[in-house]
This record gives sequence, structure tokens and C-alpha cells, in this order.
Amino acid sequence: MKFFRFLFILPAVIFAFYTPASAQNVDDVLSQVMAKSAKAYTDIPVEKIYLHFDKPYYAVGDTIWFKAYVTYNLHEPSPISKVIYVDMIAPHDSLVQAAKLQVKNGVAWGSFILSQYAYKKGNYRVVAYTNYMNNNGFAYFFNKNITLGDEVNNTVSTQVALKSALVNKTTKISAAIYYKDDDGKPYHDKKVSWTIQKDDESIANGKGVTDKNGFVAISFLNVKNLKLDGADLVTAVESGDHKAVDNTYPLKSVTMPDDIQFFPEGGQLIIGVRTKIGFKAVTPDGLGIDVKGTVTDNSNNVVTEFASSHLGMGQFVLTPEDGKTYTVHVTYADGTTATPALPKVGSDGIDLCLDNNDPNVLNLKVQCDDAFLKDFKDKTFFVLGKSGGAICFAAKMVLKDLVYNAPIPKNKFPTGVAQVTLFTDDGEPVSERVAFIQHNDQINLSVKSDHPDYAERQKVQLNIAAKNADQPDEGNFSVSVIDESKVPFDENAESTILSYLLLTSDIKGYIEEPNYYFNHPDQKALADLDILLLTQGYSRFSYDEILNNKMPVLKFFPERGIDISGTLRGNSGIPINRGNVKISIPDKNFFANTLTDADGRFKFSNLVFPDSAKVVVSGRDNPRASELSLTIDGDQRQNIPINYDEPDQIVNIDSVLSAYLKNSKIQYSDLHMLKEVTVKDTRIVKTVSHKDYGNLASLSEIPDHLIKAGAFSGCNNILDCLKALAMGMIFDQDNFYVLTDYTQGKRIPAQIFVRGIPVDINYVYSLNVAEVESVEIFLKDELGLVNSAYNTDGAIVINMRKMETTKISLQDLKQMIGNRYEVTLYPKGYQPVKTFYLPRYIGPRANQPAREDLRSTIYWNPNVTTDKTGNATLEYYNADGQGTYRVTVEGIDKDGNLGRTVYRYTVK
Repeated sequence: MKFFRFLFILPAVIFAFYTPASAQNVDDVLSQVMAKSAKAYTDIPVEKIYLHFDKPYYAVGDTIWFKAYVTYNLHEPSPISKVIYVDMIAPHDSLVQAAKLQVKNGVAWGSFILSQYAYKKGNYRVVAYTNYMNNNGFAYFFNKNITLGDEVNNTVSTQVALKSALVNKTTKISAAIYYKDDDGKPYHDKKVSWTIQKDDESIANGKGVTDKNGFVAISFLNVKNLKLDGADLVTAVESGDHKAVDNTYPLKSVTMPDDIQFFPEGGQLIIGVRTKIGFKAVTPDGLGIDVKGTVTDNSNNVVTEFASSHLGMGQFVLTPEDGKTYTVHVTYADGTTATPALPKVGSDGIDLCLDNNDPNVLNLKVQCDDAFLKDFKDKTFFVLGKSGGAICFAAKMVLKDLVYNAPIPKNKFPTGVAQVTLFTDDGEPVSERVAFIQHNDQINLSVKSDHPDYAERQKVQLNIAAKNADQPDEGNFSVSVIDESKVPFDENAESTILSYLLLTSDIKGYIEEPNYYFNHPDQKALADLDILLLTQGYSRFSYDEILNNKMPVLKFFPERGIDISGTLRGNSGIPINRGNVKISIPDKNFFANTLTDADGRFKFSNLVFPDSAKVVVSGRDNPRASELSLTIDGDQRQNIPINYDEPDQIVNIDSVLSAYLKNSKIQYSDLHMLKEVTVKDTRIVKTVSHKDYGNLASLSEIPDHLIKAGAFSGCNNILDCLKALAMGMIFDQDNFYVLTDYTQGKRIPAQIFVRGIPVDINYVYSLNVAEVESVEIFLKDELGLVNSAYNTDGAIVINMRKMETTKISLQDLKQMIGNRYEVTLYPKGYQPVKTFYLPRYIGPRANQPAREDLRSTIYWNPNVTTDKTGNATLEYYNADGQGTYRVTVEGIDKDGNLGRTVYRYTVK
């Protein structure tokens, strides 16, 4: 394991570079810090997940293909968790789809079908995690924005430009919107209605008409000075047949001014100490904006000038003088100006600085002012260097002068983020800096094709070769081939296995264009990366709890498989000790037995079954079984995490994805996908109605929202999809609430009914999706009889398909009702593995199918392994698109070495 390789070098370097101290207690503190850090690293390792997708964005009707890499410590395949969860989350943080995947040798793969009934145009995101990762919080979850276009139901494309301005000290927000039809022609003389919404509340509204160019101007004067950072502009343009096409535009980008922050190296500005200061300027939506400026003193003398070098980030040097104050004047790229404050200048302080320009060493500088030197002269300090939580370097120094310099060999650290911290002799951290170490020691991957260029539908053979330290390397890789003419995108903005596992996952906050630092790692990119870590380089790994003897407590344990647990009780509620419980999974021909403990608890561990498989748990093999009651524990609900990558969201989806959506339109029209239609016949026939049940008779004949069975197509579990489809409802803490009431503080849950019977959330989770006919959403109870009877607010009525009415015997009736000692459920199982479709074209083109092959993903293989010679061979056929095809290979070997390469060939 890599961990031991770095840990074993510690004894040799502890005293190698600094003056030794005589105080024995300093050695004890240093040893304790190292020992505690090492214990935390080995006892509670950190897991990470990276997902490789077949392409960067999609359209409704597509399938998302992905490969999951689960690692721990220094990127080795994780042996900890054997189950991962991948969630597809809608724009307003509701769960649309969820997959549970079985992990083998640190990898797993899956897919999401983007059904036209469950998805629409918007910015979605994919979140991946293990149960064990909850111990470290949401920040460690994999999170990626996935933008979806829609050419199935979207007949109007839009281009919007938002801006804000002050009018008589009142903020005016304006939107310029262009509408075009399917053929790109202006959508002229069409009525447009608009609303400013926040938390389902309408703040303002208005109407307009598009001109001959399809243009409409919208403006809103915020006279009440409302906070609009979470508000949306929602527009509806008429599209014929009395239908309207809705579009939603977040207003965050224009609700606040541009901002700039300053970050002194080491953490503070000290009088008389020459300090490097990093800065980062961003727009309200979190993206970098170019900036330039000056720093002047209280005599109005220009002390220094500065300008950003990349994505609003840059640096300058300042030596604060005693008795002087400083003012910053900045001008942003959009012409706005500001005078932000610098961090306060202090005294009696010490800073740690790093120079990362030398390819072999980190040049360490420790500097302080006269007051600090007077107080701490001849005191011992020590320095620790970490990477991925593992201590890679440790040393002592005795403070003799205002400035102390020493080299730290880079070969003590692995490739990735190095965290260097300065401690006092009693173990208190006083200054820290992070830097990126690049050894260029990743897996050397190469791709070679059997021809330099190809024809359409021609067979392609690729050879993938993997080497590590010039030796053949056996690794596991995922391979994607896309037609770049159909899927253009910015490579710098990609999240790759290198940018994520080596950089993004170890740094707090949003990182814009993470692949820029790896795509072409020249001197400028490396310098910009150092500035990034100066401005944002506060690592996730902290010493605070370790030094205070607060070792992390495991609340979430690794899952080795699927567990089903519950309790067996008697009619009186008393737990049954040593009761017999049997489980059967008919589809897997699986049967098992277990005994309950003194609390009546039982558990079946490490089960393997597909999603929505029928599972029967029974206590019938007990004396007087008819008097027993068996209950099953529900799955633990995962709260939806914060979207740390929200700035990646695309506002003008139609224009940014225009090339892709143009191809998608042709592709899906050829497949005859059904577009949404309006049925004008007033006769509505329902095979199942809530009117069939007396206790629901007071509800309106017409629900506020009706969800038909087709909307649940592709859902593995009805509850997961219902969270996204239940319009006007919000799901929180295992309950649905009426959204308008919830946002106003009225937290009374809605009641769920199945076949007219009130049920809890666990029962809904066990329903078979195929048996659902429709779901009716009632945001109000006009007569109040349901709400008063169940002390609820609103109702969700799940109608199940009716069974044919036949005369049944008493025995049949008992069998239908079931027994309390036996439970049939359809729990969340592993997502069935789907295979990416690969057409085979044999013979001349004239003999091949006439239908045009419009695939944008030409090839996807999540399980490519190189053999002992480090080689793997792939074969597939090109599509009909001409241009450049892009081959992306990513993966990992058993030792945690990472690899990625991109190869291109031409189709003529």
C-alpha cells in the first residue's frame, strides 16, 4: 500500500533539515501529533467516489452511462464499501432517480434512462456516495452538474441576457429574451407572460409580445428591496393550440454585485513582513471575472498594482508598514468598480510560506515580526506535511531570526495536494499553506488505432497500452468514444479522474475549469494552480479534533451488501426471543433462516438481488404464528446535499447545446418518440378512482395534479420518482408537505393513501411500480374532512390497478389480506446492468440498414482491463457522422495509480 511507503520514511526525515531542540516535551508533542494523525488515517480512512460519464451533457430520451471508481487513502481501490448510491437530482433539489450499485474491486457501473415523462430541460446533477462517506459529511460526496436539453417536447428555443442596474437607488432587473421555433426562425408576435418566483411565491408578474425578431424585453423594479438570490424568472410563451412553453431562468447572476476576496499567504498580514496576497474575483453566480486594481496608502501613494491572471485569480506582494492604512481600488471586466477592504494588519505574528517553483523541492519560509521574535526567540516549532490525510514529512526548527528558510524534498509527497502546517511547541497550529505536487507518475496510457482515418460505419480496432514506471500495468479502465461534431464542449471545464481525485476532492469550495490545470500543464497552468491553492487552498483535513483527543466517531458503517432487518413481536407487542424468521427471494431462488435476539431483532446480511425484486420475510415457522407480528425496517433516507458546483449550471441551454440538440431532434423524430399532446375530449375515463373509497369521498373529483402511470416509466421505486413528480409538494424528513404552507412555516405533513387506506412512507417504498395506475395530488381539502380526520395538510392518493372481480373463497380472501407474521416487499436492490448497444455493419454500405446512424456516443465500455502485457483491444463500428471522434480512457490500477488519455481520429 502507498501509505506505508510514505509513512516509513518519517523517522529518517524528522530531524533532517532543522536545528534540533533539547526540550523533551517538544519531541513528545510532535510524536503525539504524528501518532494521532496516523491512527486517524489507518482507523478511519477517507473514501472517495469518482464517476466517469460517456459525455458531458444529454437530452431527454438519452441514456446516461457512467462508471464509478471507489477509492480510499492514496487512491487505492477501496475494500471498505461494497455498495454505492447514485442519485439523479432535479433542478430544485428533488430526487428523480436513484441507483444502488454493487462494488467489486473498487469499481461499479450503471445507467440512467432519461424518460420524457420524468425529465425536462434543465440543470440536473448526479450525486454519488457510500453510506460510510456520511461520516465525513456531504463535502466528500461526488457531485456533478448534468445539463439536459429537450427536443422531444420543447418546440421553442430561447436565448436570454440578464442584467441589473440602479434606478433612483432601486435595483432594476432586466431580461432580454429571443425566441425561435424548431427551424431557428424568430417566434414573432407571440404573447409572453412572466413571473418572478421565490420559494413558490409570486413576487411580480407581467406580460409582453415578441417582435418580428422574436424578441421581448422584461423588466422588474425591486421597490421592496427583496432578496432575490434564490428567485427565478419564469416565462410562458404561447405556442399554438392554447398551449404555452415554460422556461425558468435563475436570477442569482444579477442579484448581487461582483465580489473580490484577499488571502494572505500563511493566513495573516503582519506589520513589516513581506507577504504574498492571493485574490479571487467572482460574479454573483460564482464564476471568475477578470479584475485589475491598485493598493494605495493613507497618503494616497500607489503601493502596488495588480491584475488577475486566470479566472479572476491573481497575486501581489505587500509589506505593511506600521502606522499606515491601505485602500484597494478595483475595476472588474464588466466596468463596475469597488473599494473592498484588505484583511486586517496585525502584529506579533508568524507566517509559513511555500515557493513551489523548483521541480524537486518545496522552499519553505517562516517569517515573523520583531514582537513575535522577542516573545518566542529560541522556542521550538515543528512542521508537518500531509497528503490525503497521511503524514509524509515532519521536522523541528528553533526560532532564531526573523526569517528562516529550508527545503522540503518533494519526493516525500505523492502527487496531489500537500498540506504544510506550522505548530508551536505545545501543538497549536499557527500557519498553513497548501501546494500541489506533480511527479508525472500517473499511468502512462496510449491509444493506437488500426487506421489513421476511417469511413462512416467502418469497423474500428483500438489498442490500449498501459505502463507504470516503464513496466506493463494491469488496470481497470472505462472507455468512451464520442462524435465531437455532435458533442462540442470545453475540455478545460471537464471533471476527470485526475482533476477530481488529485485536486477537487481535497479542496473546499467550487473549482472552475478544473481540467485546465491538467489538460496542458505548462508553466502558466502550474503557476495558476499555485494561485488557486493560495486563494482557495484550505484542505479538508484538519488537526483540530485530533489534537483535542476527539477522534472521529463512526456513525455510519460500511455496507458489505444489502441488509434486510426487522422485529418479530407477539400480539401484545412483546419481542419474541429466538423466534424463527425466514427470507425468500423467488427470482434468485434464495432462501435463508435466522433467529431473533432478546429484543426480537433479526437481520439478513449481504444479500444480492436486483432492484424491485420480490422479497418475502416470514415468521410462520413459529408456534402460534398467527399471533405474531413482523415489521421490516425502512431504508435510511439520505438528505439531499448542497450543490457545491452550482456555478457550472447553464442558463442558455438551447443555444449552448444547439449542435447536440439539432442531432437529437433528428435522432428521436426518426425513433418516433411521442410528444406531449393535449386531449380535448371532455370524457375522462378512469379505471380506478379515489371515489371508490368512502373515507376519501370528500376530496374533489378533480385533483390539483394528476400523475399518470407513464410518468413512472423507468422508475426503480415509486417513492424516488414521486419526490420529483409531486407538483406543489416538498419532501422532507420522510414526509410530503404542501410547498406553499411549508415555506410559510406550517409543517403539517400530507397523508398518503393507497387503495383508500392511510399508509406511511415505508409502505410506499415497498409498492410495485408496475401496479400503479395513477397518483392524485391534493394541495387542499375543500371540505376539510380528510385533514381533520388524519390531522394532516393535503393528500397524496395512490391508485393501484384494479384486479378482475371474481368470486373468491374465504381462504382466498385470507390469502389476499395476508398475515401479520409475513411481509412481502419490493426493496431497493442493485440496479440491473445494462449493455451499451453496438451495431454491427458487415459488407458494403449498400447492403446495410438505410436508417441513419446518428449516435453521438459511438462506444461505451466501463470494464476494460489490461492484461499482464499492459494491453487491451477494443472493436466497434463508427456511426454516420463525419468529423473528429474523441476517445477518452480513464482508470486505475490495484496500487491506486491513476491514468487518463485522450485520442482522436477522423471519419471522412
